[in-house]
Amino acid sequence: MIKDFAGKFMANFGLARVIILGFFIFLCIMAVVFQLDIAELLTSSLVRIGMWGVLVLAMLPAIKSGIGPNFGVSLGILCGLVGALTALEMAYRLGDSVQFGGGTLFIIAILISLPFAILTGIAYGWLLNRVKGSEMMIATYVGFSMVSIMKIAWLFLPYTSPEMAWPIGRGVRVQISLAGRGITRLLNNFLSFNIGEVIVPTGLLLFFAFMCFLVWLFMRSKTGVAMHAAGDNPRFSEAAGINVNRSRMIGTTLSTILGAIGILVYAQSYGFVQLYEGPMFMPFVAVAAVLIGGASVRKATITHVIVGTALFLGIQVVAIPVANAFTTEWASMGEISRKIIQNGVILYALTQAGGE
Repeated sequence: MIKDFAGKFMANFGLARVIILGFFIFLCIMAVVFQLDIAELLTSSLVRIGMWGVLVLAMLPAIKSGIGPNFGVSLGILCGLVGALTALEMAYRLGDSVQFGGGTLFIIAILISLPFAILTGIAYGWLLNRVKGSEMMIATYVGFSMVSIMKIAWLFLPYTSPEMAWPIGRGVRVQISLAGRGITRLLNNFLSFNIGEVIVPTGLLLFFAFMCFLVWLFMRSKTGVAMHAAGDNPRFSEAAGINVNRSRMIGTTLSTILGAIGILVYAQSYGFVQLYEGPMFMPFVAVAAVLIGGASVRKATITHVIVGTALFLGIQVVAIPVANAFTTEWASMGEISRKIIQNGVILYALTQAGGE
């Protein structure tokens, strides 16, 4: 009976997630053994889950529509960054006549980024429809290319706010602080409460849950069902009268929109807007998280997003202090350990992309 239960559990939960979960439990045990601050680790894990949650959620419509994990979600991230900088510039230029609160600026940044994300998503979806079968490879190159192009654009866009512009010369800074505008940890602090020494970022987690709910509703709409059918079986969908290319474009656009919103959630929690190299490798973290959660290149659910985000980001938070405790003699091992663990988990997740 126990053997049958274990077999069903392995079949439903997946071997990959069992291995990752076992590794996470091992890290938690080692954290207790090394007498690390468990409350701080739990707080950081909850914050990281909320920070990355929407970016990981951006993978869901892309996979559902048939384009696979969206390595080009950095296009949406760039749209969100443009929205953030434009909102900050607006606050600077209208500062004497209109006083913007942190919540107002956050909403304005989202609203400004949406048109850019929609237009970019449509163009990006059109491109992916022309390269069917090679979406993930093309998406990776498109993402890298646009991030590189925006490195030049950041030097010429007309942002003049002292908070953003270089003191000498043209262009905006590599990292822009949000502390002076009341946006920093806006969602984190909303309705937050303590459980012992653990701080629960209620607003951040509620926003992630709300976005999951909106995507869940969309996937049950007529358009969402058609999009899922087009991604699951394109030939049958065409025979049933579904426009497969249009459905793929809708999924790509929705993924781009979620990427734009996700980077704004990430930035307000982190306290800074990161430009230039910042968005380059963020898609890999989002893709790895959803794959670790049990998704494949053809199948993904909200559960995969939540489980994958919790496992991947939890491992990132706990593994580094544990690795540092192992290597107390080498101060530089912290950053090296972070890269080894993060990229190792990403590599393992990509080997599970087929769902095996």
